[in-house]
Amino acid sequence: MKQPTIYDVAKEAGVAISTVSKVLNNTGSIGANTRKKVEDTMQRLNYQPSVAASVKKRIQTIGLLIPNIADPFMAEIARTIEDYGRNHGFSLMICSTDNNLEKEMEYVSILKQKYIDGIIVATGLKNTKALKTLLNNDIPVALLAREVPSLDLNTVVVNDFLGAYEATSYLIELGHQTIAMVTEDIYFPVTRARLDGYKQALEQAGICYDDGLVSLNNTTFTDAKDSTVELLKLPHPPTAIFASTEPLAIGAMKGARELKLDIPKDISIVGFDNSILANMCYPELTTVSQPIKEMGEKVVELLVEEMKEPKKLKQRIVMSPELVIRGTATEISIPSTKK
Repeated sequence: MKQPTIYDVAKEAGVAISTVSKVLNNTGSIGANTRKKVEDTMQRLNYQPSVAASVKKRIQTIGLLIPNIADPFMAEIARTIEDYGRNHGFSLMICSTDNNLEKEMEYVSILKQKYIDGIIVATGLKNTKALKTLLNNDIPVALLAREVPSLDLNTVVVNDFLGAYEATSYLIELGHQTIAMVTEDIYFPVTRARLDGYKQALEQAGICYDDGLVSLNNTTFTDAKDSTVELLKLPHPPTAIFASTEPLAIGAMKGARELKLDIPKDISIVGFDNSILANMCYPELTTVSQPIKEMGEKVVELLVEEMKEPKKLKQRIVMSPELVIRGTATEISIPSTKK
């Protein structure tokens, strides 16, 4: 006769697999009636958890969904989460989704099978189906640098609107009137907030917003390079570019150099993140700094609290950005009118 599995117990008891796992390992918050129902079901089915599964479960693990581990900002965030999670006794499993819905669902399925204790989501999530799958299985979830307004979840973000507003305002203060923006897919709330901040700074300075100066859907360094070349070949090209991420800013710098333009003399560029890339490029990148260490630590703290004792009221933590001025932006030079 086939030995019953944890799946059989969950189905027979009418609970999630994660609930059975919590009863087995005496973790999480389980009601007395639910615990008794699960224990009675295990006894009735003569369920015996395997030694391997028990050992595996004792190694507590947090899953981390990010767009791309090769992105320096995400790599630094992941390292902070790994270090801080380890202090709480958790290892880390990282999944790069490329903001692709199919990959998101695939990794969510894998993480569920690995009996992950909780998951931090820092990927795009074009569909809430993946998140709802986790929540329906009683898996604690926290969002980082991403927002899903339709779901009540613990969330840690930076003030993206303010960061973009300050970056664009700084370029305006330097005398730039034709400012382009190179950005990612504006489907995501984070990207829309940065675009809104850019627009607001232009509006307050009395500069008309021009769709033709905004390049959307740039996902890679190469996309940003090609978009920048197109922008700089316009009849009235921008004198400055605000890029919504650091890889896009580096791509913009590459595009400008392909056209033999000097940075910042011929074109000023400002990015967003303040990862290690900002100090490695030349000139060093003027950029909006996100508090990477604080964001990583706070999201782990919220997730661990949720795993210990789920709360009905979730927290939305908004951290402040800071403009870091380096060498890629300068005052615009106005050509002399003397003959």
